[in-house]
Amino acid sequence: MSLYNLTAIILTLAVVFAYANYRWLRMPTTIGIMCSALVLSLIMIVIAQAGHGHFFHPFLVSLQHIPFNDLLINGMLGFLLFAGAMTVDIGHLRTQGWEVAVLSMLGTVASTFLIGSALNLLLSLLGINLPYIYCLLFGALISPTDPIAVLAMFKDLNAPRHMATVLEGESLFNDGIGIVIFLTVYQATFHMGQPTFLNVSLLFLQQAMGGLLFGAFLGWAGSYLIRTINSSRLAILITVALVAGGYAMAQILKISGPLAMVVAGLIVGNLNHETFKTVTIKNELSVFWDVLDEILNAVLFLLVGFEILVMPWSLEKLVVGAMVIPLVLLVRFITVAMPISFFARKKQYYPYFVTILTWGGLRGGLAIALALSLPRDQYRDWILGITYMVVLFAIVVQGLTMKPLIARSMEQMEE
Repeated sequence: MSLYNLTAIILTLAVVFAYANYRWLRMPTTIGIMCSALVLSLIMIVIAQAGHGHFFHPFLVSLQHIPFNDLLINGMLGFLLFAGAMTVDIGHLRTQGWEVAVLSMLGTVASTFLIGSALNLLLSLLGINLPYIYCLLFGALISPTDPIAVLAMFKDLNAPRHMATVLEGESLFNDGIGIVIFLTVYQATFHMGQPTFLNVSLLFLQQAMGGLLFGAFLGWAGSYLIRTINSSRLAILITVALVAGGYAMAQILKISGPLAMVVAGLIVGNLNHETFKTVTIKNELSVFWDVLDEILNAVLFLLVGFEILVMPWSLEKLVVGAMVIPLVLLVRFITVAMPISFFARKKQYYPYFVTILTWGGLRGGLAIALALSLPRDQYRDWILGITYMVVLFAIVVQGLTMKPLIARSMEQMEE
């Protein structure tokens, strides 16, 4: 199957599922698309088991050859993070700045080691041999809440702005921090002869601080260029070039592209109306990135649903994956409850705030993409299978039950 035909099928299915969800399913859009893809995937598996898999064999072969990790991490991620950051109000983010900083940095680091160590202990008790470094890599890829999934969910739920800001801000920044931790551990394991605490720490700082500073430069440069023109189309082209070129340059400089895109998106998205020659430029810029965000999200969640067709499944992996889900949620609760209980001494939060942060910390396609980037061996299959189970539970179960949880919190607040 040609690349054009495969792309056409994916885009068409994404639109069909989005329409069906809008008319009948009434789920959050991205969750509805992914669930539809899952159902279609399971139907295809049943048909294949009945001996009629030749009908869609070309599609499956093409699907297996999609470089999902490269497509997301080196293609879609920069655009999705920039678009997501543009919708976050810096004023609201500033009021929740300490919570976002602690949760995204200290919380992600602590979660990585807690999940990695707990997984290693669990697998040892089950008699499964998985090196500790792979458990640590799993902790790094599963600890960050996926900003793509989180932002898409809150956009559909219309949650109160102050409630959503912490989770959105945390997910944007801990995504970048999580990728930095993952890449640091990955490079220290597979590309350094004898990693030391010093060179690992320097690598982490280079990635994180370099990404933040470079993102600030990109945001400033983009803002300056937009301020000097009176053309909506050129403003859009400037931001597209900023994301594409900036992300590529960050990779060349060996700094964090995701963090750079988050900072740049926050700066450009929070330009006031006086910055633009006309209000139309700001409005059309927002509309363009909103539409692009919708398209990329639809395609991404469709692919996540179809990934079940190419996963290395076994009953053992399914059982272990099911056991890891509560483990991940428990660690998430611990790393959220401790800092929030400290901040709660001076600030008042919505009822069930810790529960909302815990349950709303979705994992998504980014975790799968990072798992796919591991060296192809038997250990990678384990990490991939467990990751997919956690992601499925997060998006389908947690995502679909967030709305009543938020509604209950609002009711308690009004009483």
